[in-house]
This record gives sequence, C-alpha cells and structure tokens, in this order.
Amino acid sequence: MAIIRIKNLLLRTYIGFNEEEIIKLQDVVINMTIDADLNHAIKNDTVDKSYNYKTITKDVITLVQERKFKMLENLTQTILDEIMKNKKVRFARVEVDKPHALRFAESVSIELEATQKTRK
Repeated sequence: MAIIRIKNLLLRTYIGFNEEEIIKLQDVVINMTIDADLNHAIKNDTVDKSYNYKTITKDVITLVQERKFKMLENLTQTILDEIMKNKKVRFARVEVDKPHALRFAESVSIELEATQKTRK
C-alpha cells in the first residue's frame, strides 16, 4: 500500500450561494489522501505505469478554478470523482476547507472518501 498526500493546496474559486459569494472568488484549502498502486514505480523507479500526483493536482486545479460551486459538499465530491477516475486509485479521501465561512471559526470543511469497490 502506498499513500500519497497532497497537503494544503490553496486555490480560489466561486463557492457559495449568497450574492456576495457568487461574484467574489474565495479561498479553499484542499487536502487529498490517495491510496494508489505504485508497485511498478517502487520496484522499477520509473514514471511509466505509475500514478502521477502532479497530473492529478493539475487536474484538480483546473477543475476548481474553472467551475462555480454553490455547495462545499459538491466541490468536495467533484474533486473526489476526478481522483477516482484512475483505476490505480484504491481509496481516496478529500477534505476541502472554506476559510472564514463562519464568523467565529477559522474554517468549515467537508471530508468525503471513496474506494473503487464502492464506486458505481
């Protein structure tokens, strides 16, 4: 088992449904944990046939920055779905924080996870 962790990916997107949220880019902080089959890369020290965490990070950046989301839940699920497209991924967990979403809290976050077995 090999775990890839992408920590504190700070992006800006349109997230929310209130008038001020719809027209203003907001920060989100994304953390991803990905259990992928990396045996070939581990044994052979080669990029081919491996799971490329740089590629998935770029895909997530594009996805988050080019779309608008009303709900943090939907944004989190969309990222998780993108990660789970790759069959090398056995399990993934995604947490998305929305800093300053609540008056007296540093942030609010949603965390979702999936395994290939639970995917339809």
